[in-house]
Amino acid sequence: MTTTSIIALASAIAFGALLAVPVRAEDVCDPAKVGGAYGFQLSGNTTISGNSKPVVSVGRLVFNGNLLGQGAVSGYSSVNFAGYFMGNPVTGTFEVHTDCTISWSLQDDSGAFQHFGGKLTPDTSSAQFHQTDPGGAQQGILQKVAPKCAAASFAPLYSFGISGSTTPMNPGDAARQISAEGSVAPDAAGNLKITIPNATPTTGTITVDSDCFAQISMTLPSGDTVSLRGVLVNGGKQILAMQTDPGTTVTAKFNAK
Repeated sequence: MTTTSIIALASAIAFGALLAVPVRAEDVCDPAKVGGAYGFQLSGNTTISGNSKPVVSVGRLVFNGNLLGQGAVSGYSSVNFAGYFMGNPVTGTFEVHTDCTISWSLQDDSGAFQHFGGKLTPDTSSAQFHQTDPGGAQQGILQKVAPKCAAASFAPLYSFGISGSTTPMNPGDAARQISAEGSVAPDAAGNLKITIPNATPTTGTITVDSDCFAQISMTLPSGDTVSLRGVLVNGGKQILAMQTDPGTTVTAKFNAK
């Protein structure tokens, strides 16, 4: 075999080896698998109504689609916008694609529409999303919810983080930050033991409805009593929550330890 032939053969083998190396596949989803209940939390600032204002929303959506990943969505959404707390049933439509992108639109009982988009994980259990209307909030989490929840759905121990601010609602009020990190331990009676580093332990309460909405009251070392509405997701391993007290725009997340 000549030198030229040897070089040509080696090149062919090398080229074949390159073809044999698997190429990293893009995310692929089965649109037919998107269905059932998902909890969500959306936060950020919005300019939809004009000047930039803080907003946080928590809710539960039920997706009812066909094999092509298209169908109806319904549920309930709680919103704290610039310190005003509101809650509305919502209905709309959604669409999922094989590249894991998802979009949906919601109409509340006032007739107003809002639009959202994001990308699911390949197992369709969760998504990062944002409001696609110009000026909409950008930090959204969508997470699968169990068909039914009870007190036994809570984990024995959660780490938590609370972060946000107050909005002056009356003359003389001053804006301030609300922030805390620590752990909470629920018991069978719905009591919470709250532990925050370098602070005296405090207490609170927690309950959950069959639709996986949770109500939480926490006393923080600062003296603030924080009322939260959340949704239990990921098999009880997480709670996505928001503060419901007037004049607050505060998010909270609880993660099982």
